[in-house]
Amino acid sequence: MTNSANPIAISQLLLAFIPVAIVIAIYIKWSLKSGTVFYAAGRMVVQLVLMGYALIFLFGQSDVFVSCGVLLMMMLVASWIALRPIKVLRRQLYRKALVAIFCGGVPVLALVMGGVLRSDPWYIPRYLIPLAGMIFANAMNSVSLCAERFHAEQERGQAYVQARNVAYQAALLPLLNSFFAVGLVSIPGMMTGQILSGISPLLAVRYQIMVMCMLLGANGIASAVYLFLLKKE
Repeated sequence: MTNSANPIAISQLLLAFIPVAIVIAIYIKWSLKSGTVFYAAGRMVVQLVLMGYALIFLFGQSDVFVSCGVLLMMMLVASWIALRPIKVLRRQLYRKALVAIFCGGVPVLALVMGGVLRSDPWYIPRYLIPLAGMIFANAMNSVSLCAERFHAEQERGQAYVQARNVAYQAALLPLLNSFFAVGLVSIPGMMTGQILSGISPLLAVRYQIMVMCMLLGANGIASAVYLFLLKKE
């Protein structure tokens, strides 16, 4: 196996936008809002390029306060985005979402960094930031699904326990589906990236198992904490 991924020139990268152009053409043909796709694609490129430069800077740092600051920023933003489906209650529930994502994400991240990877020091940005990003983003999505479904069930007149149970299952459904599909239908992104970088597929499998377990734990704990906090209202 090679030891590095194939380089991608800008001219080659532009070919990847051909499928995007096809989708835009369909939007235009069907009189849909094609500007949404333009905006999404443009924003995606800008955000990823900026993130690339930011990661180059952060990976060169060895200050625990820098790493902790990045983690705090991730949690603050994720908690705000998580409540997007229920914007009317966003400010009222923000602290609950923040506590939920913290309780679901931070202990799992600590376990992975200190127990599984045994990173020394634990705050090495090259490992900490990408893993924290995966954990907090997935916890954010679960809390978001959980919040939307719980409040929808309560609007239908369901009692707390019934609404809680339905919301919890809905929040974990996408991730549990990925558990059933992984290795049969899909090769996950992290594993694919590692294989393309030249890492042995068997080692990539170990990393992917770690990732799947940490995501289920973070998502499940964050959603449960959020629902528990709602009961205290």
